Amino acid sequence: MFGARCLLRALRSCTSAPCPRPKPSARLSVRDALGARSTNGERVKVQGWIRSVRSQKEVLFLHINDGSSLESLQVVADSSFDSRELAFGSSVEVQGQLVKSPSKKQNVELKAEKIEIVGNCDAKDSGFVHIHTPIITSNDCEGAGELFQVEPSSKVKVPEENFFNVPAFLTVSGQLHLEVMSGAFTQVFTFGPTFRAENSQSRRHLAEFYMVEAEISFVESLQDLMQVMEGLFKTATMMVLSNCTEDVELCHKFIAPGQKDRLEHMLKNNFLIISYTEAVEILKQASQNFTFTPEWGVDLHTEHEKYLVKHCGNIPVFVINYPLALKPFYMRDNEDGPQHTVAAVDLLVPGVGELFGGSLREERYHFLEQRLARSGLTEAYQWYLDLRRFGSVPHGGFGMGFERYLQCILGIDNIKDVIPFPRFTHSCVL
Repeated sequence: MFGARCLLRALRSCTSAPCPRPKPSARLSVRDALGARSTNGERVKVQGWIRSVRSQKEVLFLHINDGSSLESLQVVADSSFDSRELAFGSSVEVQGQLVKSPSKKQNVELKAEKIEIVGNCDAKDSGFVHIHTPIITSNDCEGAGELFQVEPSSKVKVPEENFFNVPAFLTVSGQLHLEVMSGAFTQVFTFGPTFRAENSQSRRHLAEFYMVEAEISFVESLQDLMQVMEGLFKTATMMVLSNCTEDVELCHKFIAPGQKDRLEHMLKNNFLIISYTEAVEILKQASQNFTFTPEWGVDLHTEHEKYLVKHCGNIPVFVINYPLALKPFYMRDNEDGPQHTVAAVDLLVPGVGELFGGSLREERYHFLEQRLARSGLTEAYQWYLDLRRFGSVPHGGFGMGFERYLQCILGIDNIKDVIPFPRFTHSCVL
């Protein structure tokens, strides 16, 4: 509407003489717009995602970012532009004049003449249902046996008897419970504590930590799954940068100088994809001497993961299709040979190594039945096998360690420094 009024005024001012055409808007990245030295009303076009919306009686303020800068560009528009579609996460194209800002918080702002919605985003209704998965469970999702067993402190029962009639443990993952619920709600997630009885005091391991986990029905390719994983990382990071600016800047200034530029580099680039086989070959050809010799069929260690990220230009990299023998029973068999792999994926990030882990799940009854039988788990997981008998669909999911995520975006080297009460082997203070 505002743009239409400008057009009518321009038409009325035209005489019979030829009306000069306005210069086309120059396309700028948010970073270039913020760094512009000339603010004499030059017409520009900026594309990006809305990070915040503030509507007043006569003025609308938007902050947009395209990943090229940690700082967002303020857009000032007439209130007539206000719309429900102008919401956090929506992608927009804004054309207008780049002018000096009266605010001390930014040097320039974009006075909007035209705002076009490229893609809607309702962040409150993304289609994912929040499931509160149990903390006490009778299954070992990871199959590694690194479990904390749960028993009553007072022996008010027969010693040979279990409180729950079966051995019970603190959960290592809510994945199997999410798979049950994804059969009803299609897209589900959980965010809660997980526990690993791993005898490690490394800078990236805790005995108790938080995980964001998601499970999605009707996903048939790792590509689709990786798109969700990359989107979660970038969207969550932009939200943190938008809402917790001072906290992030404090860490970047005093703890991790240079992290701001490294984070910008991650956000503006598409994440890379290599296979496990390609990763092993890269490691074998490396001039660096590793503590653990890289071999096909052996799991990647932290030193390997960090080298791979550095080799890929410090851009997060997905490693896909791991050897079947390295992964749990629920991962989908790729039916390849002679090197037998499963449709698994890990996301490796600078400074941390593995951040996400995920896979397509084995939805085919007979394949899963054979995997469980070979592992001697058929009786314990009969309920899980039964899910494949009644309307099973292709599906997949992933988990992201929250504390490792904080390490990644803040540049903090030790995972024990991003949680108030760290729990690890030989330490449970308070």
